[in-house]
Amino acid sequence: MSNVWPKVEPSERAIERPLSVDEWLALDEDEPGELVDGRLVEEEVPDFTHELTVSWLIAVLRAWLGGHGFVAGSDLKIRTAPGRGRKADAVVLLPSSKAPPRSGPLREPPDILIEVVTPTPRDERRDRVEKMSEYAAFGVPYYWLVDPTLKAFEVFGLTSERNYERLVGVTGGRIENVPGCSGLSIDVDALWAELARLGDVE
Repeated sequence: MSNVWPKVEPSERAIERPLSVDEWLALDEDEPGELVDGRLVEEEVPDFTHELTVSWLIAVLRAWLGGHGFVAGSDLKIRTAPGRGRKADAVVLLPSSKAPPRSGPLREPPDILIEVVTPTPRDERRDRVEKMSEYAAFGVPYYWLVDPTLKAFEVFGLTSERNYERLVGVTGGRIENVPGCSGLSIDVDALWAELARLGDVE
């Protein structure tokens, strides 16, 4: 199967000269940007809603894993394809998976990648179109999309054709028996309640 990657307009999002994967991996950890078609492109700028959502999900997943498997945050580099590298909002390796390397990027598909959608057209396209296509081609079994603005929580599963099909799509309640995660349930209402504690925009 040939991979048709979404093209990115350099004039809109390129922030530096073209880079190889090795050059991108060698950048300082504080250097922002993802690698798309050999170019460094802007990452989303997270707000408190985004970061609180990510930290809440990581806490739930870490408690469920109980010291087995791994869950990591958004600065972890993932080499998804030649000329491409991403930083998902959260990365999960289940207990049955091989332990990740102590340093350096992930070069093999993790079990779950999670993106929290930021409410701008560019970031929504990146999470819902570009990254979805890229993660599927990379072979990530499960992709979670959490949209705090729409109050939508979606879980996608990889098909044999390397596409994603939506397995769960809810706006509230509790997700029982999360696909691929035996024994995990997620109280979506509790997540929205946590975000509701934030103050109004000034």
